[in-house]
Amino acid sequence: MTDFLVRHLVRDHENVQDPAVRERYGVMSGGVGIFLNLLLSLGKFFAGVLTGSIAVTADAFNNLSDAGSSVVTLVGFKLAGQKADDGHPFGHGRIEYLAGLLVSLLILMVGVELGKTSIEKIIRPEEVAFSLVTVIILICSILVKLWMCLFNRKLGRRINSAAMEATAADSLSDVVATSAVLAGTLIGHFAQVSIDGWIGVVVAIFILRAGWGAAKDTLNPLLGTAPEPELVKAIQQLVLSHEQVVGMHDLVIHDYGPGRRMCSFHAEVPEDKDIMDAHDAIDHIEREIQEKFGIETTVHMDPIATGDSEVARLREQVAELVREIDPDMSIHDFRLTRGPQHSNLIFDVVVPHRCRLTDEEVRQRITDTVRRVVPGCYVVLQLDRSYVGTK
Repeated sequence: MTDFLVRHLVRDHENVQDPAVRERYGVMSGGVGIFLNLLLSLGKFFAGVLTGSIAVTADAFNNLSDAGSSVVTLVGFKLAGQKADDGHPFGHGRIEYLAGLLVSLLILMVGVELGKTSIEKIIRPEEVAFSLVTVIILICSILVKLWMCLFNRKLGRRINSAAMEATAADSLSDVVATSAVLAGTLIGHFAQVSIDGWIGVVVAIFILRAGWGAAKDTLNPLLGTAPEPELVKAIQQLVLSHEQVVGMHDLVIHDYGPGRRMCSFHAEVPEDKDIMDAHDAIDHIEREIQEKFGIETTVHMDPIATGDSEVARLREQVAELVREIDPDMSIHDFRLTRGPQHSNLIFDVVVPHRCRLTDEEVRQRITDTVRRVVPGCYVVLQLDRSYVGTK
């Protein structure tokens, strides 16, 4: 069913990196969510009024909030699909994350209100009437919500959408919540036990848990996260597959919303090779990263000395000393300037972001260690904090 809807409702559906195509996916997801959630809300509200069950009525309002969430998702995708302008040169893609966050907040609000109402029902219990119509409505709701979870999860993974993943998580929590309501209805009728309020509390807990998880998933890209280790490794392999490049460092990837990523890094090239040949390789690398990963890339070219055996020996020695302080530290831009009285070792050190030492402590430890092992030298170093994960 999902593939059928995609083929008939999303034009150019395979081009998921295109913001316009992503917008069409979002509109389809939002439209389906609004229609089905309104239908379920009306059915459950009727069943809740018919039986006097707070759990069923609360579940109806939960579906009504889901319809509102679908509206937010739809509007979010429409806004995120806007083209870049003077005020937002990198586009509006992060609005999709904001839409997902707003959906999460709506879920949390519903959970809190349902919890309060359910506790009041526990304190002041009321008789709940049994209705076969209610049971049928709840079973249909479970099946519909299970399909909606799979539907949004498949779409979310296809276009890498945090907002759709949040909607899928909400639908799954609804499956559990409505199952609890159904179980409570049956137990209350056949065992003659009043557990309507307690079931409402269970439903509220599931809703709050889903809302919190969805909020974290949408907050992380807004705050800025390290790129996936698999992506970093793939970029490194692509770059180093060019024989003109002997190393790379200072990789930074910025996320401006799904399909809108930019990266920059330094590519090390031998200083004694043809500069035009190296420049041509850099141009190829930028195009390959764009074509393969959909990431706009800027590369800074760093010429390094590779033919001086003494520099190579000192570089490896200093690199080993730095790794003794922290195994994830590395060096680059290593140079040696010789003088009559002393020599200068000039290099940059990449410090992992999780390192507990201050910049001054790192600088002092490296300087003391290197000068102790390599006498007669001055250490001139620059510290760079790593923006990618080390694991």
